[in-house]
Amino acid sequence: MSAKKEPSIWQGFKAFLLRGNVVDLAVAVVIGAAFTNIVNSVVKGVINPVVGAIGSTNLDQYNSCLIPQCKDGEGIRIMWGSVLSATLNFVITAAVVYFLMVLPMAKFLARQEARRKARESTHEVLEVTELEVLKEIRDALVAQRGSGHDER
Repeated sequence: MSAKKEPSIWQGFKAFLLRGNVVDLAVAVVIGAAFTNIVNSVVKGVINPVVGAIGSTNLDQYNSCLIPQCKDGEGIRIMWGSVLSATLNFVITAAVVYFLMVLPMAKFLARQEARRKARESTHEVLEVTELEVLKEIRDALVAQRGSGHDER
């Protein structure tokens, strides 16, 4: 019996790196990191000033104290402004990704699928039509042979 040679660690690593999923994931991470700057700018430049018209432009300043008063670093503060800011960042990011990336890509893929199905149905119609024409030609040839044999 011959033992099967297992692929080396480097061969496995190379196969892993050359899979499309890894490259797509790397691109997504890089784009996501760059996109974070845009979202942060929108939050700092648009959302925070709108909130600032009501209160503070820095959402991190919004907090509540668990005891009646928080003085000199004593007491337990709930920093709900930070949570609100992170939530706004997430919602804005999700909305932009959905409306600028996911939705257009879904529409594009749906159009591609519809075109593919239209091509297939057209191809099937042509095949049926060609088949019918070939049957008619065969029937005409059989009829000619039949009439030619009768005249002899």
